[in-house]
Amino acid sequence: MLAGFEIPFVFALLALVFVLFMTERFPPDVVALGSVVILLLTGILDTDEFLTVFSNGAPIAIAMMFILSSALENTGCLEVIGKVLTRLAGKSFLLALVSVMIIALVASAFMNNTPVVIVLTPLIISIARSVGVASSKMLIPLSFAAIFGGMTTLIGTSTNLLVNGVAVSHNLPAIHMFEMTLPGLILAAVGMCYMLLAGRFLLPARHSLAGLLDNQPKRQFIAELMIPQQSRYIDQTIAETGLDTEKTNVLDVIRGHWSLRHALGHTKLRAGDRVVVETNAGELLHLKENGEIHFKPSEDPTVEGISAEATVTMEGSIAPDSSFIGKRIETIALRRKYGLYVLAVHRNDTDIKKDFDRIVLRFGDTLLLEGSAEGVARLMADGDLINLSEPQEQPVRKEKAPIALLTLITVVGLAAFNVMPIAGLALAGAVTVIMTGCVDTDRAYKSIDWNILFLIFGMLGFSMAMEKTGAALWLVQEIIGLVDGYSPMVILGVVYVLTWIMTETISNNAVAVLIAPIAIALADQLGFDSRPFLMAVMFAASASFSTPIGYQTNTFVYSAGGYKFTDFMKVGLPLNIIFAVVATYIIPMFFPF
Repeated sequence: MLAGFEIPFVFALLALVFVLFMTERFPPDVVALGSVVILLLTGILDTDEFLTVFSNGAPIAIAMMFILSSALENTGCLEVIGKVLTRLAGKSFLLALVSVMIIALVASAFMNNTPVVIVLTPLIISIARSVGVASSKMLIPLSFAAIFGGMTTLIGTSTNLLVNGVAVSHNLPAIHMFEMTLPGLILAAVGMCYMLLAGRFLLPARHSLAGLLDNQPKRQFIAELMIPQQSRYIDQTIAETGLDTEKTNVLDVIRGHWSLRHALGHTKLRAGDRVVVETNAGELLHLKENGEIHFKPSEDPTVEGISAEATVTMEGSIAPDSSFIGKRIETIALRRKYGLYVLAVHRNDTDIKKDFDRIVLRFGDTLLLEGSAEGVARLMADGDLINLSEPQEQPVRKEKAPIALLTLITVVGLAAFNVMPIAGLALAGAVTVIMTGCVDTDRAYKSIDWNILFLIFGMLGFSMAMEKTGAALWLVQEIIGLVDGYSPMVILGVVYVLTWIMTETISNNAVAVLIAPIAIALADQLGFDSRPFLMAVMFAASASFSTPIGYQTNTFVYSAGGYKFTDFMKVGLPLNIIFAVVATYIIPMFFPF
């Protein structure tokens, strides 16, 4: 169908994929799979060819490591880490920062770094308060340290497993568990020194979303009032009733099961409507004494009180596997299910205080909620939101912790001795923690980030199309033409910088799948060993420090810490440059050309 035009078409499609990744108009996994559909429809790939990507061991290993990480979390291993961190932090900001980064680094070397950051974030916010600094002074270091740790072992991040999968698919020796550990530790040490000696002074003092309430009267109670028959408020608007005052704020009018909050200004009350007001305890007592609110039915009530309960205000971030992702706030029925009200939404560097009900939620969005403590507890228990206001006590299976730890140690140990491929070992480990009750089946499946897996499958298919059409070879030849005559170290630096720049704008896994095969072909064409180039791709694809969108842990703390986009540039860009120089210099020391 496209005879003679396959290469230009593949590059045009690649450009479109990049644009859609950056604009976030559609989820990355949908974009990747959509590109595969186009390749199938145009005949560039046939179905049997594409289905071979599902035999790649890397996505299987990644999925199983998600389950192992979930087991460690579910058995309280991360809770123990949190308690150790609290004891180490003391009241010193510098000591707290060092403790946070070391613990996050070590934990992320052996389990997926995203749950490490998610679980530790509320604790870090609490520690930041105790040492008297803004949480934004500690959350970027937490994310960066988790990235450092992920670079030090094969299972530290899905990117490492993915590059290993690409290497094996090109008939290269598998990457061993600790093959990248020494250069990874050097990079981690460099990153730690930078953050402690220079980076921490570039960290901003940002207010969290709860700071939006600082200039508002303290709100302690929500009361729900019913409009009875014969009330003088029937056929009056809220403004005409006089219920909405400087001290009492009308939040909502509920008619049946429907909220009329967006029409409060012109809604005329009817019998049976429930008016939700927000006020302090003193004002409630004052209204009650004046007969305007009856918490118990009276002979001739104008407003009959239904309920009044003490409330809490809390911040919650959308979890990676939340059922809220892709839904509008108005459709998730927080008021009906939990009795909670959304006061504001934070996304990226924008606080949205109005019309947020129609916003489509994404991973990392932060909601400012108010309602009963019981409602908050039920919402947290459902796992769709991560409480950022205070560390959460989760029901854990502590008696199973030794099994989970022993399983992880066994997987790591056997992988280190190359007993069998990591995908098989991870599968055995995942089945073990499920069968022994460290994590139940539902939670295990929920812990898998299916978006990442299908993004990987889609990009593996695209990478296959680039190799089949000759687009990858053409690109390699063009690169060779540009770097011809330069030393292999310079060429290695070019590969590193190209990977780094790309991973700051699109998913690190997508970049790894695209660049790793090109790096292998480039090394073959130049007559070099492909190992140093694969290591450059591995390190650079993880080293996303300059933007909050290239790596999932950055995306999470972006909202949780109230950061601006430029905050990551100020702190992360110098670190990226340092990493590029150091990595280019030390990789050949461990992996000769």
